[in-house]
Amino acid sequence: MNSVQPTSPASVCLLFDNGSLRAESTLSLRGVAAALAERTGCDVRPVSLRHSVQVPASELGGMPAQLLESALRQMLAVQPPGDMILLPLFFGPSAAWTDYVPAQVRAVQEHYPDANIRLAAGLVDIHAPEDRRVAEILAAQVRETARAAGWRRPKVLLVDHGSPTRAVTAVRDHLGAQLRGLLAEEVAVVGVASMERRTGTEYDFNEPLLATALRTPPFEQGEVVVALQFLSPGRHAGPDGDIAQICRAAETERPGLRTRMTAPLACNPRLVEVLADRLGTARVL
Repeated sequence: MNSVQPTSPASVCLLFDNGSLRAESTLSLRGVAAALAERTGCDVRPVSLRHSVQVPASELGGMPAQLLESALRQMLAVQPPGDMILLPLFFGPSAAWTDYVPAQVRAVQEHYPDANIRLAAGLVDIHAPEDRRVAEILAAQVRETARAAGWRRPKVLLVDHGSPTRAVTAVRDHLGAQLRGLLAEEVAVVGVASMERRTGTEYDFNEPLLATALRTPPFEQGEVVVALQFLSPGRHAGPDGDIAQICRAAETERPGLRTRMTAPLACNPRLVEVLADRLGTARVL
């Protein structure tokens, strides 16, 4: 698939994530933004939707994090760029991306009605099954993790955060199916799980939870690579985060179980190629 670059060299791209109270998440976002800027020649600025402004600037190299709405207002107040592309660092269409972001843009455009603000697509399109690049990154990280552990034909559990939005879980299931095909001859089995979920039967589509899967055949014993469908380290996907704690608790209860986690996907340089393509999908909100 050919990379599509922004339509104007004057374009500004705001690469946004959901935000985190952990400095390592913002630093990871900045690393991806810098790599994307180098790859495309576009002015790429990292911003978050929430939370990150609460991280002390001293933990971020002296440069405080910035939120999407305030970044838009600051740019438009000084010298409006000709073209502004909002690029989600999201796997699937969570409400934060599909509802919160358009509401923020509408609020900004009330004051700057001539602003040319467009929203690009996320990382995974379940309606484009031929695009397996995100699954290929996951597969490569599974192989690397298994190789480092000295494992042959481990079991694999792809785990995402869990979401109240069915379409987000559909992305997890889509990636799980692609991963199953890519690793068919190399692993014993590929399953999917969520880290957490809301209560209520209407959210059962998130099942199984990771904690349950690691106590249920076939994943309750042997060597299991936990493939992280997370983009950046932080409270959930960090070395001592929630997922690591879930894995350790399961290993304590199941002495025959051994787990290893893959790295978050933002650590993989191939992700930038996907983001570069997504710039060409930007549409007016």
